[in-house]
Amino acid sequence: MTIREFKMPDVGEGLTEAEILKWYVQPGDTVTDGQVVCEVETAKAAVELPIPFDGVVHALHFEEGVTADVGQVIIAVRTGAADKAPADQVPVDGAPVDGAPAVAEAGTGAPVARQPVLVGYGVSTASTKRRPRKAAPQVAVATRNGTATPAAASSTARALAKPPVRKLARDLGIALETVPATGPDGIVTRADVHAAATRAPEPAAAPVPDRAPVPASVPASAPASAPAPAPAPAPAPASAGSRVTRIPVKGVRRATAQAMVASAFSAPHVTEFVTVDVTRTMKLVEELRQDEEMRGLRVNPLLLIARALVVAVKRNPEINAAWDEVNQEIVIKHDINLGIAAATPRGLIVPNIKDAHAKALPRLAADLAELVSTAKEGRTSPAAMTGGTVTITNVGVFGIDTGTPILNPGESAILAVGAIRLRPWVHHGKVKPRHVMTLALSFDHRLVDGELGSKVLADVAALLERPRRFVTWAS
Repeated sequence: MTIREFKMPDVGEGLTEAEILKWYVQPGDTVTDGQVVCEVETAKAAVELPIPFDGVVHALHFEEGVTADVGQVIIAVRTGAADKAPADQVPVDGAPVDGAPAVAEAGTGAPVARQPVLVGYGVSTASTKRRPRKAAPQVAVATRNGTATPAAASSTARALAKPPVRKLARDLGIALETVPATGPDGIVTRADVHAAATRAPEPAAAPVPDRAPVPASVPASAPASAPAPAPAPAPAPASAGSRVTRIPVKGVRRATAQAMVASAFSAPHVTEFVTVDVTRTMKLVEELRQDEEMRGLRVNPLLLIARALVVAVKRNPEINAAWDEVNQEIVIKHDINLGIAAATPRGLIVPNIKDAHAKALPRLAADLAELVSTAKEGRTSPAAMTGGTVTITNVGVFGIDTGTPILNPGESAILAVGAIRLRPWVHHGKVKPRHVMTLALSFDHRLVDGELGSKVLADVAALLERPRRFVTWAS
């Protein structure tokens, strides 16, 4: 009987962690090679993870809602025998398993088994460096000859707990050594920490300011006797009388925040505005909904706005570019991958339609509808959110007239689409009610000057005023 461990793979380009959203298996369940065992959320999307071998689930190392680093073991599976091995014969993490070649862990000489990697992904180089393990009292340790011997208990050994539980205890100011453990093999669980926090008396010291910073995580090598940092409010629902609610920033929300800060403070943004009469565009939308070629497709103003932007970018290719800071070069991209900012329950994501310039209107409509529905369902793949060249953000769906959008990192332009409203408008010398909207184009002023940005925005506006001139256009 062998215990095989499955580590969190790098499911995207250089991602370092992912949150366990849902487990599809439990200890004792039989799994087969390629079976999806859990769903995780990375900084880019929700992804289902298949396991690369057969066996019976021995243990789940992380609870739902907990974030695991790339390279950490998330599930252990018994392979090679149907019978469950006694607890004292199960190899601990870091010990070689039957049939697996052992290598020495750097600086310790302890044997470490080679671990499987999810086919098609891979683990980053940094994730292969194992953290030093603390010896636990009376834990069976496998030796090179396959026998197990009890490790001597250390008087200074720390309480057994997973990293997220340790962080929770630090945030609550609870010493893990004082918490009664109810988990398997004497492991302290999140419930144990919360129970200890409920029992803990109120400190007599002066109150902590409301905006006190959350303490940084203690390094794994820190001694157990290190003083606990000042407690910060736990990320839990506000109690009666509380005036604040704290929400952990992670996953898509954290990635979006980091990307927007990096973009706003690295690319000099310029935003220009134009208000345009789109009455003819609205009429064309109604006509296309009755067109045989568009039957069954979702036709709306965003579709024609997307086509107008693609045409304008094709006519002004210098705006379809990126700034290469390392090489001090402007990189002009010949493919137009049109990004559409989508609001999802997990936060803002920007998937893109590949080669939008080469698609006829029916194909563009189908791809746009699929992109939006997939994003709302949380099924967008990481590949769909890479390689974008220019983006549309539709704030009009929220009743907003316009905005000053921040560039998607790696792109030089983003078009904000405002709400379409009936307004009094001078048309053929008379004031009439017309459908009017405001467009805003933000661009990177390092590589897009005012003339180029103005030409692109004016071109989009002109195309929407008279949309028939581009509706059948394709490269």
